[in-house]
Amino acid sequence: MTDFDDNIYKIYIKMITNIVILSLIICISLAFWIMSMTASTYYGNIRPVSPWRWLFSVVVPVLIACNGFKKKSLDHSGALGGLVVGFILTIANFSFFTSLLMSAGDTWASEVGPVLSKSQPRLITTWERVPVGTNGGVTVVGLASSLLGGTFVGITYFLTQLVFVNDLDISAPQWPIIVFGGLAGLLGSIVDSYLGATMQFSGLDENTGMVVNNPTNTATHIAGKPILDNNAVNLFSSILTALLLPTVACGFWPTE
Repeated sequence: MTDFDDNIYKIYIKMITNIVILSLIICISLAFWIMSMTASTYYGNIRPVSPWRWLFSVVVPVLIACNGFKKKSLDHSGALGGLVVGFILTIANFSFFTSLLMSAGDTWASEVGPVLSKSQPRLITTWERVPVGTNGGVTVVGLASSLLGGTFVGITYFLTQLVFVNDLDISAPQWPIIVFGGLAGLLGSIVDSYLGATMQFSGLDENTGMVVNNPTNTATHIAGKPILDNNAVNLFSSILTALLLPTVACGFWPTE
């Protein structure tokens, strides 16, 4: 078999695979819709979800997860987790899905902050100047970016609610989600930075001049202890923010 024939064969196999996957997705979507209609008929008080909603909730997360896996920005577990989370959020509320697609507050802080900020980061626990890349190092621009990032997510959620929800006039006001979205972005960044400054090791490698996250013989300690890695810090900061903000929001959310 020549290289040309081999390439044609691979393209053919890929095309057949995509057709099979698409067919399975459509079948799964229709099966969920039938289950929804059956439950609605049996209980009588459940509003059935349209087949297009089921299809969208299955197809779009699959496409996003496959694209992330193809670009190697996700591994198998990350793609599977993203697929499950994307399906649940999309089938629950389109606003959750659009919010999931936007840059989160901590991402704005970590990506946009260092680009725009001209000042050296300061450690959030002591406010001492630290090298760029130190866990727990913050700048004013980075914190402002977190606030703006969360606000942008809140705006996206609010606008999606206006488009897809028909009975907002009989529910509580939705505009405060913009304010609490901004606070969530800022609080999440602060909690993440605090955990990074205390629970993550940061050291300056004498050979490379770079900040490292693991203790070595050539690394001078800057801050933190080697207790958590970056994934654990992100997990704990997300959990703490998710627990604190709804509690605050329930107390201050207007009813009229």
